[in-house]
Amino acid sequence: MRRLSRFLLVLLIAGSPMPALAKEASIAPGINSPYLKPSFEQWQSVFEAEGREVYAKRQAILAALKLKPGMTVADIGAGTGLFTRLFAPAVAPDGKVYALDISRDFIEAIQRQAQEQGLGNIVGVVNPVDSTNLPPRSIDLAFVCDTYHHFEYPQTMLASIRQALRPGGQLVIIDYQKVPGLSSGWVMGHVRAGKATVVQEIEMAGFRLIDDLPLLTENYFLRFEKLE
Repeated sequence: MRRLSRFLLVLLIAGSPMPALAKEASIAPGINSPYLKPSFEQWQSVFEAEGREVYAKRQAILAALKLKPGMTVADIGAGTGLFTRLFAPAVAPDGKVYALDISRDFIEAIQRQAQEQGLGNIVGVVNPVDSTNLPPRSIDLAFVCDTYHHFEYPQTMLASIRQALRPGGQLVIIDYQKVPGLSSGWVMGHVRAGKATVVQEIEMAGFRLIDDLPLLTENYFLRFEKLE
């Protein structure tokens, strides 16, 4: 009788509907509000200023990515298109660059600039805060520069990035070093997590850290590979 009771219990559990996974809550509500209706010229003067490390080191970053003709790259959080414009010639003629941003104004400006500069392999994508809006297995590299700390739903977004990557695809994260006593007060207050936490979150999402390049000082450069 005890065995029968256990068997019936297993049947009841197996036959019960599984509860839906809870939607990830925003971990930084409102952090992206300034970018929903931005002034392109104003933000370009911020993002593409010589005093910004990733702008000053943009050619070194480009070289470290080792892009090849024919690759498909997603510039996630493309902003004013700084890296999108650098990536496009590097993967031409058969490669493609997806410029992703939650700001329609940014994407429309990037597309205008691409047309003016004859960069026909740039595709603009206005994405929601929790998805890339890219097809599965459509990209070789996902590039996220000073944007990871703006992910309101990091696990949901990482799952979307992983789905968009082809087998063996890579994710590169560049973000601010957050070190008490060394980082600026702005970074300490604005940036959610330090490098160790970011690595842990991304590895939990199905990636493996394969490179931590000492290329930058104010930022870190991490390269991950998608695990199958």
